[in-house]
Amino acid sequence: MESVSINWLALIVVAIVKFAIGAAWYAPQVFGRQWQAELGMTQEQVRANMAPALVAEIVTDLVLAFFLIYAVQYAGAQTLLQGAFVGFLVWLGFIATVTIAQMYYEKRSWRLWSINNGYLVVSLIVMGAILGVWQ
Repeated sequence: MESVSINWLALIVVAIVKFAIGAAWYAPQVFGRQWQAELGMTQEQVRANMAPALVAEIVTDLVLAFFLIYAVQYAGAQTLLQGAFVGFLVWLGFIATVTIAQMYYEKRSWRLWSINNGYLVVSLIVMGAILGVWQ
């Protein structure tokens, strides 16, 4: 197995970027209201779950950034577009496929899948693009 060097500053930055994209994506003015309606949740329910959800988000954003660094380096991505493509492929191969099946099992709507996966594909493309140029 090849050795991968982890740029810890890049890892933290792309995790923060993903977190910021999520904050914007799920804002009420963007997709927050539609997401909430698709889940059938009230604003009070969303607020009640916010603290543990944010902690989980921060931790998982860091883990995702860690493994995306591996994917970008293994792919040999060294440009913005190459890194973005790796991010897209990670989404397509590991997230879109799993969440489509999950959507059917949970009897969720394509609209909810699109909102959630739109956020994830945009996040991974942006994270990959940053990592592609930040080696």
